[in-house]
This record gives sequence, C-alpha cells and structure tokens, in this order.
Amino acid sequence: MTTTTASAAVNAAAVAQLCAGGRRRKAAQGPRVDLRWARLLRVAVVSRVLRVVRDQLLACSSCGGGGAAGGGGRGGRYRRLGPPAHAGSAALAPVDRDDGCVSGSDDADDAAADGENVVSLKVSLLGDCQIGKTSFMVKYVGDDGEEQNGLQMTGLNLMDKTMAVRGARIAYSIWDVAGDIQSIDHIPIACKDAVAILYMFDLTSRCTLNNILDWYERARKWNKTAIPILIGTKFDDFAQLPLEMQWAIVNQARAYARAMKATLFFSSATHNINVNKIFKFITAKLFNLPWTVERNLTIGEPIIDF
Repeated sequence: MTTTTASAAVNAAAVAQLCAGGRRRKAAQGPRVDLRWARLLRVAVVSRVLRVVRDQLLACSSCGGGGAAGGGGRGGRYRRLGPPAHAGSAALAPVDRDDGCVSGSDDADDAAADGENVVSLKVSLLGDCQIGKTSFMVKYVGDDGEEQNGLQMTGLNLMDKTMAVRGARIAYSIWDVAGDIQSIDHIPIACKDAVAILYMFDLTSRCTLNNILDWYERARKWNKTAIPILIGTKFDDFAQLPLEMQWAIVNQARAYARAMKATLFFSSATHNINVNKIFKFITAKLFNLPWTVERNLTIGEPIIDF
C-alpha cells in the first residue's frame, strides 16, 4: 500500500513537472511569435512604401517622355504635322503668301492659339553690311514686329514671328548678325541650335557675293546641321542691270550654292519677292510638307534653284 502511494505521488509530481514545462515553453514561444509578426508587419510596410515610390517614379518618367516627344531632344525635336485636309491640295495654305499681304494676321494668330505646344525654330541671317538683311527680316515679320517682338543690341538684331501651320504653332526666332568686323563675335551664339542659316548677298554688289564663302566657313564651325540657304537681295535693282552682268552673277551664285549644298533664292524685300517663300521652304523641309514651287533659272526673273 505504501509502495502504491509512493508511486502515485511520483507520477503526480512528474505530471505536474510536465505541465509546468509546457507552460514555460508556451511562455517562451509567445515572444518569438510576437517578434515574427512584428517582422512581417515591417516587411509589409516597407514593401508598400517601395511600391508607392516606384509608381511615383514611373509616373514622372512617363510625363518626361511625353515632353521630349513633343519637341525636346534633337532626335525627336520636330513632330510630324498631319496630312493636308484635301489630298489634291499640295500648297501650304496656312503659311503666309508672297503677294504683299503681311502674314501673321489676327485669323492666323487665332488659329495658332487653338493649336498645341509652340515649336520654336531659330533662323540665322549672315552676310555683309548694307545688303538688306534687316529689311528682309522686317518684311517677313511684319510692320509692327520690330516694336512688339524685336530685340536689338550692338551687332545683333532679333525678331520673332509665330504662325499657324496645319493646327500647330510655329515660332520663328530670327537672328540677324550685322556684317561688320566687330559683329563676327556674335556668329557662335547666332548659329548655335539654328535650324536654318540664310547666307545673304546684294545682287548689285559682286563683292558681297564673293564674301559668302567666308561667312559659310565661319558658320560651319558652330553648326553643321542647319539648312543652308543662299539669298540674293535687291532683285528689283538687279533686274535693271545689263543681261551679261546678270548672267555672270547668276552663274557664280549657282556655283556657290552647289558648293554649299544650299538652295538659291533671288528676293526683294521692297516688292516682297520670295521673302515668305523662303520660310515656306524651311517649314516644308523641317516637317516634310509638300513643296510645290518649281525651279526657275530664267534670266531676268527671280531665280529659284534647289
């Protein structure tokens, strides 16, 4: 009996010890479980924050990409304009005309205001003094452009003109470099980032034509991608010269244009001859628009050779 009682006591003590050990193990496991949940919670919070940051970065990068496509980098700088409204019409109807009517009218400005972002294009004018560069620029911009949109400094004259072409707004920034020796220092800033460079000479002054290649070489040091255009000014006076002299000047100008890989225009700011057509040509070149003006090599008429 005593033995049985002792055995029962031992068994009870063992059971009590096991129960106490189980409670201790559960108590020890409690903090471990809490630590695991805390770690999982921290991981979830960090993951959520990282997802939010990633979404914000993706949104910003997509906005930046859209801006570049609209006119940012050099590779995609100019967006292609839409096709003509009428397939049979190849003319640049929204662009101004060479009929003495000053472009940039209120209707054109209203149409441009309805367009999308403005495409800014820089055009540089180079050539000797007193050849009609400023008159050419003022004729294109308009009578009031010099007061409203002009900026004049020593050796450099800037004027702007905004126009509407097929629902887009195009802003031409025209940089006129004076032809004296002191103004040569302005060539780098005038030619940098220009989409076209107009090399101009006086049709009635042979020496201004002889100096064209010097202007071309100076400009090429700073811009090798701009569209080169060779322009003979004062055609109205040139038409009064003897035919033999006209023939000689035409041949020399065409030879220079071929050497420069440039398009040749004879123009007159006084009578608005080929002034606007030159900027139509630039616009057509840049945006792959149709160009319908034909080559004209008739002596006594405004030459167009391209």
